[in-house]
Order: sequence, then structure tokens, then C-alpha cells
Amino acid sequence: MLKLKTIYICSKCNTQSPKWLGQCPQCQAWNSLMEDVINIGKEELEIPSAKIKEIFNLKTGDFENERLKTKIDEFDLVLGGGFVKDSLTLFSGEPGIGKSTLTLQICKNLCDQGKNILYISGEESIEQISMRAKRLQIKNQNLKLINSTNLESILATLKGLKFDFIVIDSIQVVQSDLIPGLAGSISQVRYCAEQLLNFAKNEKITILLIGHVTKDGDLAGPKTLEHLVDIVLNLEGDRYHEFRMLKSSKNRFGSCSEIGIFEMTNEGLKEVLNPSSKFIESRQKNAVGSCLSVAIEGNRSFIIEVQALTNITAFGYPKRTASGFDVNRLNLLIAVLQKHADINLSNQDVYINIVGGLKVKDPAIDLAVCLSIISSFKKSPLPENLVAIGEIGLCGEVRKVNQKEKREKEVKKMNLKIIEEMKGIEEYRRKLI
Repeated sequence: MLKLKTIYICSKCNTQSPKWLGQCPQCQAWNSLMEDVINIGKEELEIPSAKIKEIFNLKTGDFENERLKTKIDEFDLVLGGGFVKDSLTLFSGEPGIGKSTLTLQICKNLCDQGKNILYISGEESIEQISMRAKRLQIKNQNLKLINSTNLESILATLKGLKFDFIVIDSIQVVQSDLIPGLAGSISQVRYCAEQLLNFAKNEKITILLIGHVTKDGDLAGPKTLEHLVDIVLNLEGDRYHEFRMLKSSKNRFGSCSEIGIFEMTNEGLKEVLNPSSKFIESRQKNAVGSCLSVAIEGNRSFIIEVQALTNITAFGYPKRTASGFDVNRLNLLIAVLQKHADINLSNQDVYINIVGGLKVKDPAIDLAVCLSIISSFKKSPLPENLVAIGEIGLCGEVRKVNQKEKREKEVKKMNLKIIEEMKGIEEYRRKLI
């Protein structure tokens, strides 16, 4: 007997609640409970006779040659060498970051290799996709387009057709008639992803799902979605800057430590083969409040410019603002400067910017942040060709960082020089500024 009941499920930890709550009682996440419908009626189910499955041995061979390469080296690097046959990949990012543009570029390169590609759009019309394809100079007839948000209609269309690569833009707008709820709900996203996963494995077709993110930057939908897919990719960056960073948080066929760096242009996203030179090419000479450092993301190291600005506050409480750097970390470093470097910032607004729109969490740039703040406060520029690398402790000491050899190699490649090691931040202040 069918008996429906409305419940609320946490999108973070799947905890169920009979009523809506502002905060999940299990994982303490705010505004994460989503409405769902379940059947609580008792029903006697007849267990059908199960089909006996064939048992296989491990297969041997060169599976790497079977990968579907996009011919975009940075993208293939993050994938681990290209798309694996019959895999399901989730590609997410903020609105306007360049997901659809990069996806169309991938489709173009695969079409040029003679692959049959299907682009399923639930958010844009065929005309809108065609306009973007024209801007990217995509004219290959191997790229087919359909516009649909109904799962059953999509699977019926694909029945009997053979494609090498399928794009679904996006998974949050696809819905099934067999599941109650609106598109984007937990039950809809989970069921649609499961059906597409089964289709990819059974038909030996590679599928790329484009996903939305929340205002906090997390993937929209249930956590189950990330568990179902084989690879989770995320395109990061500031939509108002030209640089984008591609990362992998899950990869069953390769390393999650690789990253790809792209630059947004009028012709689409282009690979940045030497990010260090790009990030510092517009740096001013003898700039006050500017310091270079080396950040490591995944297995990549690159030189970045840290800028700082101090100004007398117009209010009773000084303002601390950071772009691309953790504000809590900034407050900690300011306290260290006041305590151990004799820099009084109690009446100073402090602003930090990582040039290029990058978001850096590497503690090795602590020293560069502190020196740039001191430079701005003292109105004295740092030596132009020096690079600061070091983590700052609460006692004012400068700690050694990991992967030091990789950082030194990057500095040497750019004909720069690392600041010699000193005991603490006070000694750096006295000798450099």
C-alpha cells in the first residue's frame, strides 16, 4: 500500500528529520535540510528470481592506450591521462567560471579525432549552444545537440545510438517521472545519477556530468553524487580575473594531486604552461607592499605576488580584508607582527591581495604576507628579485616548509633569489626593510 510522508534530509550527511530545521543536529551544517518524499506504507514484495552473473578474471593489457584524450594537456593531466572508457565524470564550478566553454572545447578536440559526441543541454537552447560554438570556431558535424531535462526521454533517445562521449549540462536540471520531487532535489539527483552510471557501464560510453555549486562553493546536491561518479573535477577562480585552476577531489584512475591552470580569453580557455611568468609579468618595479613567494598546489609549484596595503583606519576598529588569503590567518600574522616585530597596526586597516585572483592556502607564503605588510607600513620597497618562503609561528619564528627543493627549483628557473634564512620575523624586518 502506497503511503507518502514528507521528511527532510541533510544534503551533507543524509540525516533525516520529520520537520525542517535551520541547523542539522548531526553535522551542525546550516540550511542543509532539503524536503523529500518517502513511502512508509507496508507492502509485501515478491522477490524476483535473480539473474546469475558471470565471474571474470582480472584483465591484462595496456589500458592507458584506451583512454579518451582531450588533447588539452592540462585537462588530461588532471584526469590522469584522459577519460577512461565507460567512466562517469562530474565537472563542477561557480556560474560563469567557464565550465560550458571548456566542455565545448573538449568536444571540439574529440570531434577532430573522429569521435561521435552528443551534448545534452537542459539549461540552454540549441541556438545558444550554437552561438558559443561559433565563437569557439567549432564546425565539426560529429557534434550533435539535443535539448531535454527528462531522464526517460534522454535514455530513450540514446537507445540504439552509438556515441563515444556524452555531455549532460547539467545533472541538477535532469528529472525522472518515476521519482517524486522537483529537479535538483536529493532523490531526483541521486536517482538520475544512478541511472546514467548504469547506462555508461552497460553501453561502454564515457559520460561527463556538469554540476552546480552552492554559495559556499560546495557541490550542490547529495554527497551520494560524489560517491557514485568515478572522477570529481572542480574549476576554481575568480570570474572577474583571467586565471582558472582545475582540481580533482576524487579520481579512481589517477592522482588527485595534479592541477591544471587555464587563462580565459576571447577564444575560450587556454592552457598556461608557465604560470609563474604569467602571475608576475605585470609586477611594478620598486613597488611598496609587494613581495614574491612560491606556492604549491598539488604537484605544481609557481611564483605568486603578494600585495599589502596599510592605511590609518577611519573607524574605532581597524579593518582586515583579504582576497585569495584566509582572513583568520591574516589576523594571526598581524598579531605576531605587533608582538614580535614591533609593528603597531592597532590603528591601521590592512588589506591583502594575491595577484591574479588565486586562492592560496599554502602556509609557506606567511613570510611574504608579513614582509609585504611591513613594507607598506614603513613605505619602503623590498628588493625586487627576492622571494620569501616560510611559515610564521606564534612565537615569531620562521619555520621550514615542505617540498623546499621543488620551490627552490622554481625560483632558480625564474632567475630569482630566495631570501636567506633568519631566526625570526624581527630579524627579517631589521635587515630587509
